[in-house]
Amino acid sequence: MQSEALTPAERQLLLQLARQSIEQAVTGNDCSPPDLNLLPPALCEPGVCFVTLTLPGNELRGCIGGLEATLPLAIDVWEHAAAAALDDYRFMPVRPEELSLLHIEISRLTRPIPLAYEQPEELPNLLNPNLDGVVLRDGHRRATFLPQVWEKIPDPCVFLSHLCQKMGVSSDVWKQRKLQVEIYHVEEFHEGSVNQ
Repeated sequence: MQSEALTPAERQLLLQLARQSIEQAVTGNDCSPPDLNLLPPALCEPGVCFVTLTLPGNELRGCIGGLEATLPLAIDVWEHAAAAALDDYRFMPVRPEELSLLHIEISRLTRPIPLAYEQPEELPNLLNPNLDGVVLRDGHRRATFLPQVWEKIPDPCVFLSHLCQKMGVSSDVWKQRKLQVEIYHVEEFHEGSVNQ
C-alpha cells in the first residue's frame, strides 16, 4: 500500500524539521524549507502527512494535512507543520510562549483506495477500527478522520456520523445514500517515540 517504513533516524529528522518549521513560523523568522540535497532519499520521495500538535493533557492544538502526495515528504511535513501551528481554523495561531509545550505527531499516509459497497448499512462493517483512516466524499464536500480518531470514537456508526458532521452535512447522510468512501493507513510517530 506504500513504500517501506521510515527508519528511526528518518522519523527523528522529520520531527526535527516539523519543530523547526513551527518555531520559525510562530516567531516570524526565516521560513526557507529544508535543502533536499542534504536529506536521505526516502524523505525526498513524494509523500503526504498530517501533523498534529497537542498540549499537555493531550489537548489538541492544531492538525493539518493532505491526502494526495504531491510534494517530497520532507517538504510536505515542513508545510503542514507550519500550517498546523498557524492555520487550523479551529484554533488561534500558536503563540511563542506555547512552543516549549507543544508535542508533535506525524502521520504519514498511504494512498487512499476506494472502498466498494452497495448499501449504506454495509458500510460500518467494512471499516477496520484503529487501522483505517476514512475519507468521505459527497459531491464537492470531503472530510477525513485519521485512524487515531478511533481511540475516541470506537463505534463505526458513531465514527461515520461524526465524519459526516465534519464534512458539513447531516450526521445521518451516510445512512441515507451511498457516499464515496476511501480508506488509508498511517505510519504514525511522535516526539519521544521514534526509538521505541
